[in-house]
Amino acid sequence: MTEKNNESLNTEDQTKEVNEEITEGIMESENPEEPKENITRWVRIKPFHFVMLLFFVVFLTAGITTFALAFGDEKVVEVGVPTRTEFNKLFKAYDLLKDEYYDELDQTDIVDGAINGMLDALGDPYSDYMNQKEAENFHMNISSSFQGIGAEIQEKDGFIMVVAPIKGSPAEEAGLKPQDLIIAVDGKSISGYSATEAVTIIRGEKGTKVTLTIQRAGTDQPMDITITRDEIPIKTVYGEMINDHIGKIQITSFSTNTTEELKEALKELEAKGMKGLVLDIRQNPGGLLTQAVSVSSMFVPKGELLFQVEHNDGSIEQFASSESNPLDLPVVVVIDEGSASASEILAGAVSESAGIPLVGKTSFGKGTVQTAFDFEDGSNIKLTSAKWLTPNGNWIHEKGVKPDYEVSLPEFAFLPFLNPDLQLKESMQSQEVKTAETMLQVIGLEPGEVDGFFDEATKNAVLTLQKEAGLEETGILTAETTIELMSRLSVKIQESDTQVNKAVELLQQDLGLTEETDEEVEEDTAS
Repeated sequence: MTEKNNESLNTEDQTKEVNEEITEGIMESENPEEPKENITRWVRIKPFHFVMLLFFVVFLTAGITTFALAFGDEKVVEVGVPTRTEFNKLFKAYDLLKDEYYDELDQTDIVDGAINGMLDALGDPYSDYMNQKEAENFHMNISSSFQGIGAEIQEKDGFIMVVAPIKGSPAEEAGLKPQDLIIAVDGKSISGYSATEAVTIIRGEKGTKVTLTIQRAGTDQPMDITITRDEIPIKTVYGEMINDHIGKIQITSFSTNTTEELKEALKELEAKGMKGLVLDIRQNPGGLLTQAVSVSSMFVPKGELLFQVEHNDGSIEQFASSESNPLDLPVVVVIDEGSASASEILAGAVSESAGIPLVGKTSFGKGTVQTAFDFEDGSNIKLTSAKWLTPNGNWIHEKGVKPDYEVSLPEFAFLPFLNPDLQLKESMQSQEVKTAETMLQVIGLEPGEVDGFFDEATKNAVLTLQKEAGLEETGILTAETTIELMSRLSVKIQESDTQVNKAVELLQQDLGLTEETDEEVEEDTAS
C-alpha cells in the first residue's frame, strides 16, 4: 500500500531530530567522573584520615535518616534532576503499574502507549506516534518504492478509510474506492486502529495476499476483497493525447521526482501538437509539499500566491509562484473526492491565482500541514503543525475545494468489485449476481432483467462473453470470465469519463475548436 497515513503534506526537509530522551518516570543520574571500566585500585589511608572519614560517613548517614523521618512517606527528589510537575500524575501511574500490576511490564510498550495516548487525546487523525517499524514505513512512503497494496488510508472517526488507491496498483485493480471503510484485515477487526497501525498489518512482501473486509457507502453488507501485494511503482505522472489538439496528464501523487516527470511529459505532448491540457489529479492523495509548490508554480504567474500557512502563533506565511515562464496554453484541472492535501493546494492555487477552471467533484478536504520529528531510537512523532489556506484565505479543511463545473461519473463507475474466486451460475440469487448483470448490461450484452437472479438470459450473456474472449464456454461466471468482465467494464468507464469529456469540451471552446473542425483536420491530414 502507499498506505501512507495520509499521509500527508510533508516537506523534503521536514524530518527533525528530537534530542530529548523519553524517560519512564524514573530518571537515573549519570556521573561523568565514574570510571568506564571496573578497575581494582588499592589506596593507602593514614590512620588519622581513616578515622575522620569514618566520622564523616556516620554523620552523613544520620543526616539522611533525620531527613527521611522528617518527611515521612514523601519521596526524595534526586538533586540535579529537573522535575515537571504536570507529569507527576503520569509518573505516579507508572509507579503504580510497576509496583502493583500482577504481570511483568514491557517498559517500551508502556512508554509507547503513553505517547500514543497523548496524541490520541488531540482528536487529530493526522498527528501520530510511530514506533521504529512504523517510522521506517513512513519515510519509505516519501522517498522510494515499497511493497504493499498501494492505497492511501487515514483514520476517520475510529475507522480506517481509503483516501485513494494508487494508479495501476493492486488496490486499484482489486476495486478499492475512495471512502471505502476497511473494517477487518484477514478476518481480524481493526476498529480503533491508527492509520500507521493499519499500514503495518496491511503492508507485506510482494506476492503475498491480504484480505480486506470493506464497507462501501450505499451498500448494506460488507464485502471481502483479497489483494496480492506487489512492488508499488514510484512513477507519478502519466501523459497521453486525447485527440490531435488536447493532451491529458494524470498526476497520481506528489513524490520526489514529480516535477521533473511532469516537465518531461509536457515536453513530449507539446511535441505531438498539444494545444490544450487536461490536468487530472483525481484520486491523488497528496505527498511532498515542496513538490506541490513547484508543480503549482508551473501553472501560476510569477509572484502570484499559491497558498498560505497559518502557524500556531497566528502568524501567516505566504508562498508565491517563482516560475518565470508558466505553461502558456489553456488548462482545465479535474478533481474528485480522492484529491487530497497537496492536490488541493494545486487546485486552489490554479483556480484562485490563475483562473484555471476545475471540473469534477468536491475534493477530500485536508487543510493541515504535518511535520515529522525523529527520536534517537528511530521512532517518530508526526504532528499537525499548521493550517494551510488558499490564496484568497479560505480554509478548506473538511470542506474541500469545490469545482467550477460539478460533473459526476456514470453510476456504473462505482460498481463493487466482483471476486473472481466466486462461482455465479444459473438459479443463484444474490447481490453479486445483480452486480454482474449490471456489468454485462453496461458492456453491451443482454443479461435479461437486472434483478439479482441468474436466469437463462444471464447465462446466455455469460456464454457470449466467454465466446468473444476465447474462454471455455461454461455459462458460469468465475475466474478468468470474471476478470474479463471487469476488464471490459474498466474500458467502458474510461470511454464514458464524463469529467474528462467536460474538460475537453471547455478546452475546445477556449481554442475555438469543435468536433467537426477536428474531423476536418483529420480529413485534410489523410488527403
